Amino acid sequence: MCGICGTFSVGDLGPVSMGLLQDMNRSLTHRGPDDEGYYIDGPVGLAMRRLSIIDLESGHQPLGNEDSSIWIVFNGEIYNFQELKANLVKIGHTFRTSSDTEVIVHLYEEFGNDCVSKLNGMFAFAIWDSRTRGILLARDRLGIKPLFYCFDTRGNFFFASEIKALLKTSVDRAANLQALYDYASLMYTPTPDTAFLGIKKLEPATTLNCSLNGLYKNVYWDIPTPNAGEEDHSRTSFTDEILNLIETSVRRQMISDVPIGSLLSAGLDSTTISAIMASRLNSPLKTFTIGFPHKSYDESTEARFVANEIGTEHFEKTVSPSMIESIEDLLAFFDEPFADYSAIPTYIISKMASEHVRVVLTGDGGDEVFAGYPTHFAFKVSRMFRIIPAWVRKNIVNRLIFSLPTSFDRISFDYKAKRFVTGADLPFDKAHYWWKVIFNEEEKRLLFTKDFIDHGFEDTFRVFDSYFSRVRKCHPLNQVLYVDAKTFLLDDNLTKVDRMTMANSLEARVPFLDHELVERVAMIPPNIKSRGFQTKSLLRDAVKGLLPPSIRKGKKRGFTPPLPFWIKNELSGFVTDIFSGERLKRTQIVNPQYCKALLEQHMSGARDNNRQIWTVLCLVLWLEKHPV
Repeated sequence: MCGICGTFSVGDLGPVSMGLLQDMNRSLTHRGPDDEGYYIDGPVGLAMRRLSIIDLESGHQPLGNEDSSIWIVFNGEIYNFQELKANLVKIGHTFRTSSDTEVIVHLYEEFGNDCVSKLNGMFAFAIWDSRTRGILLARDRLGIKPLFYCFDTRGNFFFASEIKALLKTSVDRAANLQALYDYASLMYTPTPDTAFLGIKKLEPATTLNCSLNGLYKNVYWDIPTPNAGEEDHSRTSFTDEILNLIETSVRRQMISDVPIGSLLSAGLDSTTISAIMASRLNSPLKTFTIGFPHKSYDESTEARFVANEIGTEHFEKTVSPSMIESIEDLLAFFDEPFADYSAIPTYIISKMASEHVRVVLTGDGGDEVFAGYPTHFAFKVSRMFRIIPAWVRKNIVNRLIFSLPTSFDRISFDYKAKRFVTGADLPFDKAHYWWKVIFNEEEKRLLFTKDFIDHGFEDTFRVFDSYFSRVRKCHPLNQVLYVDAKTFLLDDNLTKVDRMTMANSLEARVPFLDHELVERVAMIPPNIKSRGFQTKSLLRDAVKGLLPPSIRKGKKRGFTPPLPFWIKNELSGFVTDIFSGERLKRTQIVNPQYCKALLEQHMSGARDNNRQIWTVLCLVLWLEKHPV
């Protein structure tokens, strides 16, 4: 696991600056505190920071092939590298290390760009081929590992694991106003955009070649999307096969030369991963969880029960905002506005885990693969809801729902009900988007200043629509699973986990996103993945003999902090200061009166505006560092 960066003078614009390469690389030290390495050859410069996980002695990077014509910097883990290595040795390749990095080099020698299709793992890498005078960038299938790229003002090409390294160059730092507009709806900037006009994210399952011939991208994989009725109906039960695939993925991802543990939220996903891990170890698995003083958010008791059931060495901590030295510093790890506030407890649990292990496995991705969110069956509820006459819905049901008192509890009934009825009459795809939006288009015209809105922006729904357009012939459940994997999973959940674990020099692995498992589940009939209004039916059935019934049948869990309460109490001074009229006005793009009204409504208990408040807060803090 590493942080990587590099540069390529596409038009021989001058020699690579070692000083610049060092500045870029050392901004990534948190991703790899154990080692650093550099390679410069004429127009190209490669650099890496290493977190040593496999082959601790000889896995130094950049790493070259036998005749030094090919060099690589690599971030991630290749879980099938030993099988790949054995096959490469059979056909004549010679290895100098025991690292998975060197396997990629020889695969590239043998298969060129198609080497990526052989890899099972999470990865982002860059290969310099002196024979073709070009650089190959590649990112894993689901986007577990990040990779950014840009051109500076002179036309030099740069890439890095995080944006902060690219900001060491002379790249155009102008704000991407459309991305900021989209962020207000989504809490993140959607791929391939970033908050900087001159910097892009490399898309998942994509290779990018940069040479004198320009840039060339290729998509090498996608989630299978069978048309409705064309799923695999060959049998009625897939539980044994799916459990075997999960166990195989966990076994692969437990490979490590350093201590390993798991993040345990007491929900179905993380418990499944932890139980399988515990059964394969000769000593107790180390598990880590966090709790909160507010009952509806706290899962520490359940996590402790799971840990006792599966026999782990369990560590837990009760979280409060005082445990974060600086929220501004924590948010700075994202380099862009990012408002998923579960980043706070994710950072804290990662810090706790890093004191005991170097690698953790998590349950992330289980919701997007196995249909774990309420929005994955909301389309069924909306069909039933629309049976009620429109007049009754509008004048009786909706009024009753909006008269419910505001609750600050975790995903409270009044929040879900109010959110649902406002989107229930929308078309299927727009409803799915609506149920996820923070600020809708009408609200953004109030949130932002007139001068900002006058730039003219595309409706943020276009992001979701671009993915829905690929899968309109699929069953509705498969449509929303595909769209969520391309949006929320990629740009929110995986981004959060990568930045917060790597901020603590901790490697996180996600067994549910093994591409072989993802491919298989995608082909299974929707009514088996989710029966009626039950989430994760297939997964619950598959782990029937593995987990206690109370966990297997339990509700969705996660590291969600009690932010509604924090804003009113522990963080009230911090939030109120940021929402002062002068600070909001200085942003030049947000409307101080509207933002202050959001805060006043929340503080009075009239409405739970915590998501909107945090989205504004993160935007303001980013704009103070990067004015438009």
